[in-house]
Amino acid sequence: MVIRKVLVFILCLVPLCLLIYQIAAGQLGPDVGKALVLATGIWALRFLLLALAVTPLRQVTRIHELAQLRRMIGLYAWFYASLHFLVVLTYLLGWSWTIFIEEFSERPYMTLGITAWVLMVPLGLTSNRWAQRRMGRRWKSLHKAVYLIGVLACAHFIWLIRSDYAEALTYSLILTVLLLVRVGAKYKRALPRIGRGSHDSA
Repeated sequence: MVIRKVLVFILCLVPLCLLIYQIAAGQLGPDVGKALVLATGIWALRFLLLALAVTPLRQVTRIHELAQLRRMIGLYAWFYASLHFLVVLTYLLGWSWTIFIEEFSERPYMTLGITAWVLMVPLGLTSNRWAQRRMGRRWKSLHKAVYLIGVLACAHFIWLIRSDYAEALTYSLILTVLLLVRVGAKYKRALPRIGRGSHDSA
């Protein structure tokens, strides 16, 4: 399992290494900032969806070790989302908090994106065994926010683009399927309890 974790860790760094290479080779076009904003945002969304897909994949494949990779993938989603935020601050806002406040209030898609990132912060900071033990049941309740984050991230992506919605809608469809699978699994677990309750009351 250690080798598998190391391999996944390295693979998760590939997008960052590719972006660094593209910057050095001048392959991001005339507007480097815009290209970086788009690339980091898309990779953040991809890793977020991948983290959400781990549990369904584990249930289908019965490879329970996949659960141990979910935390790492989720942290990489936060890492790329944070990188995306830093790129936006650097290239689009010039670290001007006046412009930041104006954009936040005037552009709804930016509000959605920043809200998603803010919600990711406590999830990232508590993605460790110590926090899980200390928080108990509250830890699970907190980390359910990842589904809202997914919705906000997809809405952010759809709202900011001007044309060619295919990729954004594809990610939204994947998220919808993952949410439906989650709801279906929860309903399936609840059925035996409902059945027992009906039997007891009868």
